[in-house]
Amino acid sequence: MRARCRSLTLLAVGVVLLAGCTSGGADSDEGAAAPSTSPTPSASPEVPSPTAPQTSKPANNEPAVHPVSVLGLAEQQQRGDRLRLGAVRERTPAYTSYDVTYRSRSTTLRGEESYTISGVLNVPTGRGPFPAVVLAHGYIDPAFYVRGQGMTRERGYLAAQGYIALHVDYRNHAESTDDPLYQLRMRLGYSADVINAVKALRNSPNVPVDDDRVALFGRSMGGGVVLKALVAAPGLVQAATTWASVSSLEGQNYRQFIRPDPEDAGLRDQLTRLHGTPGQNPAFWRENSSRPYFDRITEPVLMVQGRFDDTCPPRWAPATHGALRKAGVDATLQWYDDGHAFGPAFNAAMARTVQFLDRRLGQA
Repeated sequence: MRARCRSLTLLAVGVVLLAGCTSGGADSDEGAAAPSTSPTPSASPEVPSPTAPQTSKPANNEPAVHPVSVLGLAEQQQRGDRLRLGAVRERTPAYTSYDVTYRSRSTTLRGEESYTISGVLNVPTGRGPFPAVVLAHGYIDPAFYVRGQGMTRERGYLAAQGYIALHVDYRNHAESTDDPLYQLRMRLGYSADVINAVKALRNSPNVPVDDDRVALFGRSMGGGVVLKALVAAPGLVQAATTWASVSSLEGQNYRQFIRPDPEDAGLRDQLTRLHGTPGQNPAFWRENSSRPYFDRITEPVLMVQGRFDDTCPPRWAPATHGALRKAGVDATLQWYDDGHAFGPAFNAAMARTVQFLDRRLGQA
């Protein structure tokens, strides 16, 4: 359990954090955030500190945006292309599964970063075009992660229902390019890779995607990845769903996972040195949370949560759902009598998810 909690810890906190666990600070302790800027390119060995951030120039007297922040991610120009189909992993009457790679590029104030991202693509049998879902998996230690791990069931279920399903490995995972600063940049690169996966799908001449019917699907840490992608790139997709998501406030993820875990002492020290703790520098941690910027989200969102989740506290779900609704987002929260991984309720939850996607994407 300790290893599982630690694993699902690392994203939101930029590093470790976004994973999700069991108890944490009050949901009201981190409200609205001040804007922030675009991230530093991987080519540079340094990360902006809280005392001397390399911010973008403010426009119309608006506050400058910190490069390591959700709004900083939004200021980047994202480009996804070169989707390559590799070895066939599996053929069924309903779909064919391929190993794939694509290019994920981000242009910032300091230049362009480019990563090759690996993943798995399931394509339904038939001519298409088909609606598509890009999958953002939960935390698994990158040292042990293998291509396509974490959402195999979801990927197969969606393809059998007529959806192209692209499982993103993220940078630093499987055969993807490594970014040495991905943790200290609050893992915002994961959201960039998901955004660029959508663009790579649409740019591919070899995959029969209906460009106007694309959705995001994130579980656990991936739920946080998806929420940040929705904030950073409003209008990119037509719908999104999160399952058993981490908190939409990074300070809560930090307090739940990083602060109490002795195994994260080195990372905790680096984060503190660069950015301060949530108590020392609350603005930075708010700026790296999705919740303060939910009013940027334009897509309907389905949240799925198990009542007995022992990894991501169930109370986080209604707090995020309420904040989405308050911001004007068309959000629905669906509860199931299940745990974090979804066992007995998996088929029912997937059927509900596909119903949501069918309705929102106009699937016949």
